[in-house]
Amino acid sequence: MLDFAHCYAAITAKDGRFDGWFITAVTSTGVYCRPSCPARTPKQENVRFLPTAAAAQAAGFRACKRCRPDAAPGSPDWDTRADLVGRAMRLIAGGVVEREGVNGLAARLGYSERHLHRCLLQALGAGPLALARAQRAQTARVLLETSDLGIGELALTAGFASVRQFNTTMRQVFDRTPRELRAGRTAGASGGAAGAPAGGVTVRLAYRTPFDGAGLLAFLAARAVPGVEQALPGGYRRSLSLPRGEGVVELTLGQEHVRATFWLEDLRDLGAAISRSRRLLDLDSDPHSILKRLGGDPVIGALVRDQPGRRVPGHTDGAELAIRAVLGQQVSLAGARTLAGRLVSSWGKPLVRPVGEVTHLFPSPVTLAALDAADLPLPRARGATLVRVASAVASGELVLDEGADRAQSVTVLLSLPGIGPWTAGYVAMRALGDPDAFPAGDLGVRRALESLRPGVTGVDLEGCAELWRPYRAYATQHLWASLAGALPRTPAARGGRRLELAA
Repeated sequence: MLDFAHCYAAITAKDGRFDGWFITAVTSTGVYCRPSCPARTPKQENVRFLPTAAAAQAAGFRACKRCRPDAAPGSPDWDTRADLVGRAMRLIAGGVVEREGVNGLAARLGYSERHLHRCLLQALGAGPLALARAQRAQTARVLLETSDLGIGELALTAGFASVRQFNTTMRQVFDRTPRELRAGRTAGASGGAAGAPAGGVTVRLAYRTPFDGAGLLAFLAARAVPGVEQALPGGYRRSLSLPRGEGVVELTLGQEHVRATFWLEDLRDLGAAISRSRRLLDLDSDPHSILKRLGGDPVIGALVRDQPGRRVPGHTDGAELAIRAVLGQQVSLAGARTLAGRLVSSWGKPLVRPVGEVTHLFPSPVTLAALDAADLPLPRARGATLVRVASAVASGELVLDEGADRAQSVTVLLSLPGIGPWTAGYVAMRALGDPDAFPAGDLGVRRALESLRPGVTGVDLEGCAELWRPYRAYATQHLWASLAGALPRTPAARGGRRLELAA
């Protein structure tokens, strides 16, 4: 629930930390804004606070032209919440309503359309159609400002049923026609990155400061799989398997945003590609809440205060991450990359339009599930585990997408032979985006704690981890980073002494 006094104090202070948490609707002007809007603070009697832009639009307000509230970072609530509303919001951001309708969204979540609508309306002030409409309008605005598509093609690409519906919605939401929005774009806004194929769509991905982008890129670069990923100076590039086709994304760090350039087989996948890129970089995280929770911890507080912008690297494809976690069992990080590269070269799908060194998609779960474990470049037992994980994903038994029930997915993972608590925790952390996931028994965490508190035992580790809830994944990242180049390790394999390195 939104507390009026606290929200009004935030907009009076123009506090950007609250951008994305709530929307300010001004009844005297009919405009809705983000909390940090530079315009004069409205009188209290003229203000309403709403949970989403969709709720403001449904109430008849239009977007502010100065602060562009639709371009604010998303609410971190959707990352932390594992309930129906959180899962639904993540799926809507991924474009499920556009592709499958509200009935498809409800079916994925396992609830009736009526119950889903009631829950979203109560929590967010808008139903699934209104939430999808708000996202559709923002995607259209991005395309107008970054691409050279004709208006008719752009309307269909953004998900509108007709050009007339498109024109009406843009006027209602932004108080501008599509042509006026396009005329106001900055010079050089369209086109791809230097040295890359033309036809890319470039967008800015907002985040909350502080933001340790360099740490994120270093983490991804150390794990980049040849053919699928490419580390760049100040950036990162990888292939994407999207609902309607393939694509490539290039992410580079900016002063106040991440610059993302997409080359897509089908531009209707833009919304899904943006959503996955945001999850990959954990851009909707709220570093201030994390600092408040972990900054005073007697063990890791100094680490958190020293680098409050550290993020938990996510992934663009949960199934791929799970397969790579299996590949990383009992081998070094370099060895895991080599094994993943062999899988890609043997069973990955070549891209129609390669970009730089990104030439393939990672093998799909269906492809890997059809393999004989003996054909894989792995010990037979681990190959069998890989095939089991792929089969569980391909059959729908194991769900690792943005709308997954996190607890259920972890339970299914742990039921598979060859998957232990560390692997399940690692997958929950990166594939499912659970901020409280914890790779139980991680040797890297133990080593980092020993350097901070000599003589730490397993009991001490469990006790410390309980104090880090609900941000154990962030605590883990801080501890891994404190090893100053040492790689996070997993427990020894059952019955042996050899250690695993994180995939």
